Amino acid sequence: MAKDEAATKMKRKVYEKELHKLQVELCHLQEWVKAHNLRVIVLFEGRDAAGKGGTIKALTEKVSPRVFRVVALPAPSDREKSQLFIQRYMQQFPAGGEIVIFDRSWYNRAGVEYVMGFCTPAEHKRFLSLCPQMEQYIIEGGIILIKLWLEVGMEEQERRFRARIDDPLRQWKLSPMDTESFRRWYEYSHARDLMLKATSTKHAPWYVIRSDDKRRARLNCISHLLKTIPYSRIRRDKVRLPKRSAKGRYNDQTALRAIKSVVERY
Repeated sequence: MAKDEAATKMKRKVYEKELHKLQVELCHLQEWVKAHNLRVIVLFEGRDAAGKGGTIKALTEKVSPRVFRVVALPAPSDREKSQLFIQRYMQQFPAGGEIVIFDRSWYNRAGVEYVMGFCTPAEHKRFLSLCPQMEQYIIEGGIILIKLWLEVGMEEQERRFRARIDDPLRQWKLSPMDTESFRRWYEYSHARDLMLKATSTKHAPWYVIRSDDKRRARLNCISHLLKTIPYSRIRRDKVRLPKRSAKGRYNDQTALRAIKSVVERY
């Protein structure tokens, strides 16, 4: 990474201050979604190592997992392969008062499945043709649908891949599929372009987030969501802790002494 490029990266202190402000607003959004029984789907797509996981973590770390539910489906089973393509995704759709975040989605068919040959050209073409209609149906059903594409540059992706190779805490992120996607950069670019052209519609547009600077990308993503989902702050009554009752008072630590405890190494 060049020195001037590193200098433009957002500083941690600035990032954490801005992230805190946005996370407070996400808590207000959460209350609004619950109160008004809204249903929201947020799709995260993008190149490998584009920062989807870190962005989703920043988005969800201060809110309730009962409202913000993350879905990251594994490869389909043999049974799922025999179903309608979108069937296993629809099973994860939100109920009232939920925001479902897809860490990759039905757009796998337009990306990895198409590039790696896991679907036929006819299946790929059919998906691109039917997807806008399907998403129109989802939106007309009352679901708010937000589609985000994280785009990382070629040099930055390579830097992140090499960092994963050397870091035991991140090696699990580097799969054979990731290394193959690294080799096929331009094939993925072509697949991306076809997908965006066919499925970025007036009713369900794609939004691109540049993610070479992870911190800026996370803040821009959360800010976009807050502006896309209309909400207002809900006034809540201040919680007051009641006095503890002394009824049945006894030494409630005595019974614990007979149970094994974890060795206190720290």
